[in-house]
Amino acid sequence: MLIFEKSRPGRELSLLPPCDVDEVLPEEKDRRGLALPLPEMSETQLSRHYTELAKKTHGVNDGFYPLGSCTMKYNPKINEDMAALPGFTEIHPLQPAHTVQGCMEVMKLAEKYLCEITGMSRMTFQPAAGAHGEFTGLLLMKAYHISRGDTKRTKIIVPDSAHGTNPASAAMAGYSVVSIPSSKEGCVDIEKLKEAAGDDIAGLMLTNPNTVGLFDKNILEITRIVHDCGGLCYYDGANLNAVMGVVRPGDMGFDVIHLNLHKTFSTPHGGGGPGSGPVGCKENLAEFLPSVLVEGDQELTFVKPANSIGEVKNFYGNFLVVVKALTYILTLGREGLLEASQNAVLNANYMMHKLKDLYTIACNEVCMHEFVMSLADLKKQTGVSAMDIAKGLLDHGIHPPTMYFPLIVEEALMVEPTETESKETLDEAIQVFRELYELAGKDPDSLHEAPVTTPVTRLDEVGAARHPVLRYRPEESGT
Repeated sequence: MLIFEKSRPGRELSLLPPCDVDEVLPEEKDRRGLALPLPEMSETQLSRHYTELAKKTHGVNDGFYPLGSCTMKYNPKINEDMAALPGFTEIHPLQPAHTVQGCMEVMKLAEKYLCEITGMSRMTFQPAAGAHGEFTGLLLMKAYHISRGDTKRTKIIVPDSAHGTNPASAAMAGYSVVSIPSSKEGCVDIEKLKEAAGDDIAGLMLTNPNTVGLFDKNILEITRIVHDCGGLCYYDGANLNAVMGVVRPGDMGFDVIHLNLHKTFSTPHGGGGPGSGPVGCKENLAEFLPSVLVEGDQELTFVKPANSIGEVKNFYGNFLVVVKALTYILTLGREGLLEASQNAVLNANYMMHKLKDLYTIACNEVCMHEFVMSLADLKKQTGVSAMDIAKGLLDHGIHPPTMYFPLIVEEALMVEPTETESKETLDEAIQVFRELYELAGKDPDSLHEAPVTTPVTRLDEVGAARHPVLRYRPEESGT
């Protein structure tokens, strides 16, 4: 039940202190004709309503959350403690620089460590999330080519296994997209890449490890081919959790990168944000960045490079998310970051090995942080789809893996256990996957109806997609 439906006339609560300044109302022409239809509730009702909603949600604090490519790792509470310090929360972005030097030092230190981890030279924290970072990185690439008078480069190469935001970001930046197919091994088809590489290519967008969980063994040849034709190489940092501390994108030949602090560096993921998608680049692109931190004689200050693409967000990004990421880096240190990546890879390979006798593995070789199963054969044999297995997992308290992605795998389930899960949790999840597979053969109809134990059971997802209800209308509810 919506909070509006629980509203009763005359009920109220007092959470805000009395106003201590004069009340100033807008002119009559600017006022609402009708009172704002806010719900009327007591504090007890309000508290119970949101507690009830919280009990119906599922997060990493509730149970296993193997959402492939999203890296739903546990967020250490020390990160939250540091971000809650008054020196960080009680500032204003318009304060004079000399009064927030500590906060600027946090950003400078975070830039230093993230550049070291990625092999980049400079970094901006302005982008609010991954796709925003993609767009920013592409604008840097575009500015680079324009500055050289090389305006014929109008195309971006994107593999067919890429995240959907890659081609969308390229299109938003004014580029046309050239899709490169994957080889039978699940990586970039080198010959097709060579055919596409030409003097109209502005660059390549690539995720490595890729979306089937494989590290492309030809990565140095891939970036060389693009550079040889005059293009730049963009690294989608979505899967950096598999190689953090092991190998650096900059050393693979990438010129620009975005990071997902809410994935690799353990800041909260989901729930609407805030996110953070910082963009790093090599020195040859640094002159095009939004405002960057510069060390002066007395203090740190923000300076906009002469050839900057301009600001991409108000002020300097979601600062408290950066605080959490820096806390994570300082807590783990160089050895801890390396161990986190190694354990992420170990957990994924352990799960894959324990399931491959039943489920068809899309690329049956040593994976990185995630692996993809194809349920195409199971669907042909039993009628049980990837969606049905995903819904069945909900009845066991497990959040489903990513479904039907990457698009190059039929009936795909992409599983990423992350490094923060114990062997006991993995074993329990493996057992559930095996039981659901067996149930598909014995009683497929039960999986068609799943989930049956959750607050909301099987939804009409097609109907919801085609006829979404996005607005509450009191007159239609009878309240």
